[in-house]
Amino acid sequence: MDPDYDKFDYKFDLPFKSPVEPVKLDGNSKIQFNCHPQIRCFNECCKKADITLTPYDVLRLKQRLGVTSGEFLKKHTVPFQMDGHGLPGIKMRTTDNEPVCLFMDEKTGCSVYTDRPAACRYYPVGLMSMKAFKANHEEQHYFIVKEDHCTGHCEPRELTVDQYREEQGVKPYDEFNWPWYKLVLKKKSSGPTIGRPSQLSFDMFFMASYDVDRFRLFIESKNFRKVYLLEDAYYQSLLIDDFTLTQFGFRLLDQVLFGNSTIPLVANAYEQRYEERKEVIEAKFKLAEVLAKQEDPAEKYIEK
Repeated sequence: MDPDYDKFDYKFDLPFKSPVEPVKLDGNSKIQFNCHPQIRCFNECCKKADITLTPYDVLRLKQRLGVTSGEFLKKHTVPFQMDGHGLPGIKMRTTDNEPVCLFMDEKTGCSVYTDRPAACRYYPVGLMSMKAFKANHEEQHYFIVKEDHCTGHCEPRELTVDQYREEQGVKPYDEFNWPWYKLVLKKKSSGPTIGRPSQLSFDMFFMASYDVDRFRLFIESKNFRKVYLLEDAYYQSLLIDDFTLTQFGFRLLDQVLFGNSTIPLVANAYEQRYEERKEVIEAKFKLAEVLAKQEDPAEKYIEK
């Protein structure tokens, strides 16, 4: 979409035969839809699953299943790139032969229904975050997805988007994830202006967004508190509460990816850290210089 979208009528640039209706909706927009176990297409959307997971999705599902974040990621997700630079995202893992959700039961439907992901709750409504050119704030809008397999649009029930969101329990998901959505949107919209983040930054993004148990090990390291200034009570809450820790992770990512001062630093922390590791750092630089001098530039073109 053109970054100057506020100058035009609100249309989507969609591929031919896209299931997305090219109309921007707000919370008061009315939709016609219903889904229930007796509907003819019950479970069909679960058999064509392409679900992008958010941090809150992972937290709810890992607690529902009683597993660590690492175990959940390994068993129930697959990675993908959210932008051209390789910003890491995750999707729900499906069966090998067809994209059938692993949590779907043919008779009863979703086996984790009360903790189902936000994308499942929203369907067939889609959430879209946009930022107008030179605007100070992001905006959220909605759209409708109409797929051939879904007969819920033919059900005689009309309600507003906000009423549907309330019914599906999606608001806590949006409220928790909104700082994360803004980070992803900022990364996508900034593009080459900030360049490609380092692999270390991507690793931090993945860990803070999805792997909360590994992220906790990171903040438990003694060096972490030498750099970041946190009140003891707040720091202790990060050690025991997944949700508080993940929200802290969003703040840390804003600092790591975009240089915003979201978390106070210990005075002269970086200087002290450098002095502590000065010998190791300088030794690495010297080794790199030696190796560079030893390598003949023409050597790479010589057949061995």
